[in-house]
Amino acid sequence: MTQAEKVSGSGEGLAVGGPVPDFDLAGMGPTGEERVSSHALRGQPYLLYFYPRASTPGCTTQACDLRDHLAELRIPGGDGLRVLGVSPDGVGALEKFILKQALSFTLLSDPDHALAEAYGVWVKKKLYGREFMGIERSSFLVDAEGRLVAFKRKVSPARHVAWVQEALSRL
Repeated sequence: MTQAEKVSGSGEGLAVGGPVPDFDLAGMGPTGEERVSSHALRGQPYLLYFYPRASTPGCTTQACDLRDHLAELRIPGGDGLRVLGVSPDGVGALEKFILKQALSFTLLSDPDHALAEAYGVWVKKKLYGREFMGIERSSFLVDAEGRLVAFKRKVSPARHVAWVQEALSRL
C-alpha cells in the first residue's frame, strides 16, 4: 500500500479499500433532528466530511457549495450521493447553521470528537502562534459496503465539490 493510499494520522490505519470506523451520532437534517449510524448507511455510498465549526466563514463556504451542487453529486449510473458533515458542534448549533444556510443534507454532532479521532482528523493545529486540538478539514468517500474509496485531507472549502466529483468516478 502506498503512502498516498493510507490515511496518515489515524490510529486505526484507515486505508483506501479498507473498512471505515463504525459510528452512531445525533445530528440535524433538513427536516429536523435525526440519528445516523454507519450500520444504517450500508447499501448506499456516502460522503463523510469533517469541518471545524458551524457558521464560520470557511465552513459556510464549504457547506453552501455542497448545497448548491448536491444534485450534481451523483453515484455513477445511479442516485444522488448522501452527504454527511461532522463537527464537534452541538445539535443546537447545527440546527442554526442548517436553517440559516438552507442546507439540504445532514450535519452530525461529534462533541467528544471520537469519530474525528477514529478518522485521524482530530489533530494539533496552530493559529497565530497558539497550539490547540481541533478538526483538520477532511473528506472521505465511502462505498455501499462501508469501505473507503477516496479521501482528502486539508480540504480547500472552495475546491471541495470538484474533489468530490472527481472521487465519485472511483465508485
